[in-house]
Amino acid sequence: MDSVIRAAFGYCFLIFMVRIVGRRPGKQMTPFEFVLIFFIGGLTLTSMVNDDRSFSNALVQIVTVACLHFLIAAVKVRSVWFTLLIDGTPVVLMEKNQWISENMLEMRIADDDVMAAARDKGLLSLEQIDYAVLERNGEISVIQMEEAS
Repeated sequence: MDSVIRAAFGYCFLIFMVRIVGRRPGKQMTPFEFVLIFFIGGLTLTSMVNDDRSFSNALVQIVTVACLHFLIAAVKVRSVWFTLLIDGTPVVLMEKNQWISENMLEMRIADDDVMAAARDKGLLSLEQIDYAVLERNGEISVIQMEEAS
């Protein structure tokens, strides 16, 4: 039973840490962020397995984490409050050619990250961007400025 509790705690702790560290999708993560995530995961794994390296203990921990993941996903579907707690809300980074510096600093997003997302959409200058939003999944959505008729 001890390994089940360690696995459940480790999973919840990792969700909490990833939420605190920030939200960026894999394609926008820096090597520093990859190292941080893998290192935290490795440390958590070490505390989960402790001295018991048995196959059955590993299976029980994997099933525990899978069930907890399923449970959290199910609660997120039913509870707006819980979804906001786990995933956060979209954050506006730019509005009408104006950077929202406070949001950029808080989310640790550089203007270069926004411009990279804009270039992915074929936009080459700041003047072409109406809004830039950091979505809940970590993607940066860029909305093109409508051309005046």
